[in-house]
Parts: sequence; structure tokens; C-alpha cells
Amino acid sequence: MGKIKVSEDTYLVGVGVSPGISIGEVALIDNRVQIDDSLISPGSVGIEIERFHTAVDRAREQLGEIRSRVAGMPHLEEHLYILDTHLMILDDKMLVDASVSAIRNRLTADAAVKQVMEQLNQQFANIEDEYLRDRRSDIDAVGDRLLRILTGVRERSLSDIPGRSVIVAHDLSPAQTMQLDRELIFGFVTDKGGRTSHTAILARSLDIPAVVGLDSVTALVQERMPVIIDGSSGVVILRPSAATLAEYRRRKLNYESLEQELVAYRNLPARTSDGLEVPLRGNLELESEFELADKHAAAGIGLYRTEFLYLGRQEPPGEEEQFATYCKVLKAMDGQPVTIRTLDIGGDKFVQDLSLEDEPNPAMGLRAIRFSLREETLFRTQLRAILRASVFGRVRLLFPMVCGVSEIRSCKRILQEEREKLDQDGIAYTRNLEIGIMIETPSAVFAAHFLAREVDFFSIGTNDLIQYCLAADRGNEHVAYLYKPLHPAILRAIKMTCDAASAAGIDVCMCGEMAGEPLYTMLLVGLGLNELSMSPACVPRVKRVLRRISRQESDDLVDRLLTLPTSKDVAYQLDRTMRAKLPEIFDQPLI
Repeated sequence: MGKIKVSEDTYLVGVGVSPGISIGEVALIDNRVQIDDSLISPGSVGIEIERFHTAVDRAREQLGEIRSRVAGMPHLEEHLYILDTHLMILDDKMLVDASVSAIRNRLTADAAVKQVMEQLNQQFANIEDEYLRDRRSDIDAVGDRLLRILTGVRERSLSDIPGRSVIVAHDLSPAQTMQLDRELIFGFVTDKGGRTSHTAILARSLDIPAVVGLDSVTALVQERMPVIIDGSSGVVILRPSAATLAEYRRRKLNYESLEQELVAYRNLPARTSDGLEVPLRGNLELESEFELADKHAAAGIGLYRTEFLYLGRQEPPGEEEQFATYCKVLKAMDGQPVTIRTLDIGGDKFVQDLSLEDEPNPAMGLRAIRFSLREETLFRTQLRAILRASVFGRVRLLFPMVCGVSEIRSCKRILQEEREKLDQDGIAYTRNLEIGIMIETPSAVFAAHFLAREVDFFSIGTNDLIQYCLAADRGNEHVAYLYKPLHPAILRAIKMTCDAASAAGIDVCMCGEMAGEPLYTMLLVGLGLNELSMSPACVPRVKRVLRRISRQESDDLVDRLLTLPTSKDVAYQLDRTMRAKLPEIFDQPLI
């Protein structure tokens, strides 16, 4: 089947996962394989099982070889844990036993691996949390490596790719990404992938612009085709015209100039022009991101996700493992506040021994604090580890998806019981630990004035709040158009939450994606947010805007926007205001 003819200035939009603009030529990597799914004879079962085990051994050797090379590279050493994760997946009993069982049912070794990968992918596809959902890319990477070994398909060597290249691939594994030469490879684009996959995290760490999730870009491109990628907006342009090239060269120079300018903001305080302090913190979960928080001067961690500790394991992590992890985070933050969110997990079976039933609608089922209160032993273990670690830094404890007062009181009761046990055991902990809740459901918004009396702070999770308020799953292509952060109902929900917190004398943080968008900074200050938490790379950009606005003009902006009836009206007025106020920052239309 031939390639689809691509006209000049063909625009594609995916997920921008690593900022920056790259202009280059396509280097196509397509390592997909054809699988023989015909049934084998009973006499061939033993041969196929042996072939499978040989492939596992060879995959382990390949990853070990890559790990040895990466171990000598200072900018990649901190990411060795990703390769270790892939090695652990190869040893996973579920993967091995399920594949052998499928072969015994007379599938070829490659067909068996493909079947098991599809089953695991389906389990991960039903997970609501984006971060957890993107962990399936690690399973894909291991499965694809096994399939290439079993079918004899060789990876294209990255060493023979010419300079000025933009890699276009169906997917890139973390192992492949680690081997990219930043002097030759200007960026990459993939059919698959997500914002929080390990490949995306590596791209940001390597400062390689990247766009993922384009579905079928590999079917459109040809080797050496001119291409532009904008890793900030997620835009990819195939066969750009002379005018488009000139425009993006200008944008590239502006971006690089801005990056140099933002360095000057690193040590400046995060405050408005009239003196209002608004701490800018980082959303983190992996040790590899601590360096980014320091690089961009994030004021601690506003959201530390703990789900990765539980992912893809035979059994949940014990108290000592969690304690060690939390201590490492606190020591890395060196006295800055660290907001640790307790397990935000649905009823999806990625901690195998929990044996939870499948749910038809996990987004509204047994997840987050509901799950923790049901799996109380698991919850107590995590709380005890957090309490013990609290003496090594400034911990703030955050409970996810609290819908009402009874839930937070149950959490506080269990927390107090674990404090008393630590007292009995003579184990130290911080007694004035700050307790907060995520505001991410309409019920929490409407009950905010009651909830504010129970806790020390609120944290608004806009990603869930928007989809629950608007009944629109942002991951569903049929209703994604309804997912509008600037919907008047969302602005009023945020304002109600902030007003309730202010009346009770507690702070409100925002840790959803809205917090990291500079266009929204003035709006969020006017709505009453006391602190913002975001991807660390967003901190300098948000700080740049924050220092140019005042509290009074932010309040005035919100007063105007709250009178508007549609998200389109709000977006137009906000865009117009910000470009008039800060034309050198918002020099392009933003809606």
C-alpha cells in the first residue's frame, strides 16, 4: 500500500510533550511486525515455549547492553530506573505465565506475546488517571522488543540517521529515546504516546522537542520529507511552504530568546507587581523530575503522586519501601513543602493481589479516597509511612476525590489512630501535619464551606473537576469538544471554592493543567488562588506573567469574565486582555 499524498502545509495536531520548535527532515522508523497467528501442532508447543524463553533472554541482554552504555552518560544516569522497570517486566510472572499458557493453547510464541500485550493494554486503557494509563507504554516497549526478536525484525540503527533529522515513528521506546544524539536529532513525532509516558519524560529531560499521539503520521511521511514540529503546541507541519518556514524560523528564534530571558526569572520571587505572593510549585512523581524542579526554581512540590509505587506489582509496597521513598523526596526538596497525595487509584487490576472486580464506569466508581477507605490496611500502611517521613521535611498530606465531610472525618479518624500507634511505639512524626483535600467533584464545590472547616488547605484538580462538572470525558473524541476550562460554570466553581476557603482562613492551590498555562495566570489570581502547582518547566513562564500583573487588575478581569455566558466569550475577552496587557508575551492569537 502506497503512501498518502501530502500537500504543502499539511497541519497535524497531537500532544506536545516536550517544548521547542524543530525544523528538519524526516527519518522514518517503523519497527512494526507481522504476526503469524495460525495454530501450531501439539508437537510444536515445546519448541515455541523454548523460543519464547530464548527471546526473553535476548531482550534482557539487549536492555542490559543499553543500560551499560547509558550508565556512563551523566545526563541519563538518573533515568536508569526506566530500563530497570523494563527488565522487571521481562521477569514478571504474569507476562511469562500468560504467554506460556497461550502457547500451550497452540499459539505461536509471537502470537502469544501479542495476545498477552493486548490483554494488558486493555486493562490499562480503562484506567482513568492519565499518568497511570501512560505506564502501558512501558509494557508496549517490552512487548515490541520481544516481537522483533521473535520475528527477526531489526531495529533501524540510530547511529546511521543523518543530521538535521526529525524522527517519525509508530512509537519510540524509552531505550530508543535514550540513544538519540541531540546534535543530530532535532526532535521526534510518534503515532502513539502520552504526556506522562517515560518517553515523553525523557524527551523533556533531553530538551528534544516532541509531539506524540498523532495516530497515523507514519502513513503520511516519506524519508527526508521537510517537517516542522512545535512541541509546545503539539502542531506538526508536513512539507511546509516557504512562508511557513520563514514564520516558524521567526518563532524558533523568539522561543530560544525567551528561554534565555526566562533564566533571569529563576531567582526572582513569585509575586504580582503590587506584592501578592503566589508560590509556584511542581507536580512531580518520579525521582528524575526533582532536578527539573530545582532547575526551574519550583517552590517545592504542590502535588506528589504516589501511584507509581503501586503500579504493575505482584503486591503493594510495604511501609518501609514507602518510607524510604518519601524520605528521599523530602531530602531532595531541602525544606520546601511537599504535598503528598494518598493513593488515587481506581478498581483497575494493576496491583495484582488486590483482585478487584472490573467496573463499568471506573471514573465514578471505587477510586481515590473511596478505594483507600475500603482497602483500609493499604491506607493505614501509606499514612504510617508518610507520618514517619514527615520529620525529614515539610509534609502536607492530601486526600483525593473527597466528596463530603463524612469522608474527610473518616480519613482523619484513621490518621489519628495511626498517630496514636506511633506514639505507643515511640516513633517520631510531625504533630502539626497540614491536611488538605482535592476539590475535583461538584459535590465538593457545593460543600466547600463545610469542608473548609475540616482541613488546612484545598487543592483544586481541574482535570477531573472540568470533566465531572461538564459531564465530558476529555479522552473521548466524541465529547472532547465540550471539555472547556473557561466554561462559565467552571469559573464559578473555582470562585465558590476560593471564597469558601477564604472565609475559613485556609489556602487554595490549583494543581490541574490550568495552573501551568500562562494565559490563565491573571484569571486564576483574580479568582482567588493562593498558590499554583504545575509541570516544573512551566514555572518560569507563569512567573514571568505573574510579576507583570497586579491583584487589582486581576480582580477586575474576573469581574468582567464572570458576566459572560459562554466559554467562547470568556476565551475571546481573556485573549484580548492578555495580548493588550503583555503583547511581547502573547504576540500570537491564543484561541
